[in-house]
Amino acid sequence: MMETILKKINSLYPLSETTAKALKECVTRCMIPKRTLLVQAHRHTRAAYFIEKGLTRSFWLVDGEEITTSFSSEGDIVFSMDELYYGQPSQEYVETLEDTEAYRISLADLLDLFHHNIELANWGRIIHQDEYRRLHRSHKERLTLSARERYMSFVEQFPDICQRVNLGYIASYLGITPSTLSRLRGQRKAPCSPHIAGRHDHS
Repeated sequence: MMETILKKINSLYPLSETTAKALKECVTRCMIPKRTLLVQAHRHTRAAYFIEKGLTRSFWLVDGEEITTSFSSEGDIVFSMDELYYGQPSQEYVETLEDTEAYRISLADLLDLFHHNIELANWGRIIHQDEYRRLHRSHKERLTLSARERYMSFVEQFPDICQRVNLGYIASYLGITPSTLSRLRGQRKAPCSPHIAGRHDHS
C-alpha cells in the first residue's frame, strides 16, 4: 500500500514506521479515470491526492485558454494551495492525464498531520521549498531564455514527463506555440511524445 508514495516521501524526509502508519490510516485508495478533474477552480475540493501511479497536470483557465502550470506524477501530491492554507477556493484546475491510482486524504487530516507530526511537517516544508524553487526557475527561464533553451531545460528536468505528455501541454507550460515546439523537437530530434494536439487528445 502506497509503496511508490512512501518511497518518494522517504527520499525527501525519512518517516518512522509510526508516522507511515498514521498517514496510511488517513487515506483512501482511489482509481481515477483519465481526464478527471481532481481540483476545480472557484470550488472547494477539501482533499489532496497522493499519486501512486499516473500523471496529472495543473492549469489556469484564462479567457477560455488553458495555461499549463505544472505536471505531477508517481510519488507526488496534488492539492489546492489556496484552499489548504488560506481556506479559499482553488485558483487552478488539476486533471488526470492517465488512468491514475491515487490515495485521497482530506485537507483537514493533512493539516492535522502537519500540525502534530514533525516528520510530516518537515516533509511538507521540503516539498514546498522544492515547488518554490521550480516556480522561481520557471519564471527566470521565461524571462531570460530563448524558446529553444526553455525546451532543452524542460527535457533535462522532466525526461519522463516529456515522454508521456501531449506536446500541446508542454508548449503551454513553456509559453510557446505547438508549431514552435514541433520545430524545436525536429532540430533536436527529441524523444517526446508525437502528439501535438491541444486540449482534447483522445488517444
